[in-house]
This record gives sequence, structure tokens and C-alpha cells, in this order.
Amino acid sequence: MTAESVSFRITRSTEDLAQTVAALSQRLVKLEQRLAALELQLNRVAADPEPDPEDLLRLDRVANLLADCRSLLEEEPTPPLVNAPDVSWADRDAEAA
Repeated sequence: MTAESVSFRITRSTEDLAQTVAALSQRLVKLEQRLAALELQLNRVAADPEPDPEDLLRLDRVANLLADCRSLLEEEPTPPLVNAPDVSWADRDAEAA
């Protein structure tokens, strides 16, 4: 082997290594960008979690109950019955005891 062929092989190997390192560097940059995008997406999802359907159903029921209570409170009181005896809860409790 001559010195020229050895030098050519070293140069060729060095060029191949340089291309490989450049390609790996580019892939690393792309992977880092993907990782950053995924972390950002994960942070958004963690910051704004998806509501539980059962919790939403419970909240709807509570809202309906509140609306019913408000409507009952807004109604005008019914006049007392004319023939009904005037009995308080305390009187009923005393009679029951």
C-alpha cells in the first residue's frame, strides 16, 4: 500500500464520519424539537384536564336542584287554608311525644 492510498482511506473515513455526525446532529435537533412540542402539549393537557362525564352529570343535577329551589323561593306564598287548624311544628312534636 502506498502512502497515497492510506491517506485517501483516512480522508474518506474522516469524511464519512463527518457526514454521519452531521446526520446524527440533525436527527438530534429534530428529536429535541419533537420532545419540546410534546412537553408543551402535555403541559397544556395537564393544565386543562378533561372533565369527568360523571362529575358533569352531578353538576347538572345540582344546577337543576338550585333552579328548582330558586323558583320555589320566587313563588308567592299560598294563603293559609281557612278551615285549617293553626298548629305549629312544636305543637306537633309535643303531640307525637
